[in-house]
Amino acid sequence: MKYHIFIGSTLDDLKNERRELPRIVMELGHIPVMADYLDETVRNTPKLLQKAIEDCDYFIALVAHKYSTGGTDGTVLPLIAEYTIAAKKGIPVLSLIIDDKARSKPAKKEKSTIFVSKLNNFKEKLRAGPCETWVNVPDLCLKAQTLLLQELNINARPGWVRADKLIDPTVANELSRLSSENDALRRQIRLEDSAAIAKLQDKQKHDLKVLALNKVPLSFYYTSGDNWENSRQFRYIRIFKILVPELAIGKTTAEIARFLGTVLNPDLDKTVRKDYPTPSNTIRKIMADLSMFKLVKCVNEGEVKVGDEIWEISEYGKELFSAYRMRQLEKAIVKKSEE
Repeated sequence: MKYHIFIGSTLDDLKNERRELPRIVMELGHIPVMADYLDETVRNTPKLLQKAIEDCDYFIALVAHKYSTGGTDGTVLPLIAEYTIAAKKGIPVLSLIIDDKARSKPAKKEKSTIFVSKLNNFKEKLRAGPCETWVNVPDLCLKAQTLLLQELNINARPGWVRADKLIDPTVANELSRLSSENDALRRQIRLEDSAAIAKLQDKQKHDLKVLALNKVPLSFYYTSGDNWENSRQFRYIRIFKILVPELAIGKTTAEIARFLGTVLNPDLDKTVRKDYPTPSNTIRKIMADLSMFKLVKCVNEGEVKVGDEIWEISEYGKELFSAYRMRQLEKAIVKKSEE
């Protein structure tokens, strides 16, 4: 793992000390980043500097006795702005502050009392994070290396690795093979799905044709009568069609007999009796036939006595009914267009 480490400091007063920090960073196997090589005359330099700092993993602030650039305009050091960028981005700041006991030439010290006060405030802010003081160049090198190693150990950052180290070649080859195999399986599934859909559609056509061609006799028992009357032949497709909505919620054989007796009653002037207005054996035969086609299912089979079975529409029954309704609707559209 390699880290980008930005090195910020005052310039003129710390030239010798500043040269040592990139060397230490490189000897530790990481990459030093500095603003020295940016052309200040280029218009987008501030943006380039900001991006360079934001892309770094750590920020080293090297501070002595200067706060301003020393010019007559009172411009503060670039270090202040650089530090602000790092702090806002949440980049760990490692501070190396010169010790008050260290020897320093008067020319390298801030003369303005205002700047001295600001410099002291800035140093206090830096001391809130990882910080070391130094008295000379050898001491600075030792403290910088120790401080950096400690921070790398206790506050690891994302860093970066070489692209060819991200994935082992054997792993990359295996991923490539699995990807190709996955594509082949997907194509196979699509082909199989197409075949399965075609097979299902053929089955639906066949089942609808069988239901439309076959009939079942159904007689009715009226409250005013004493025997079965009005025996009629009803196509299975008709019975199936009117039962589908009813069987969305389970119905017993007795309830189905009552429902069919009421709906299919050929003599509306007569009222069918409440209990089994249609023959129970016929109703059970109808439900058994529909079950054979997997259109309905008995949800309590084997748990109750004959006649109390609860029937529901099956998933295939729902699909077949949808196919049937779609055909009816399509026929209506064709008929309308022909007119």
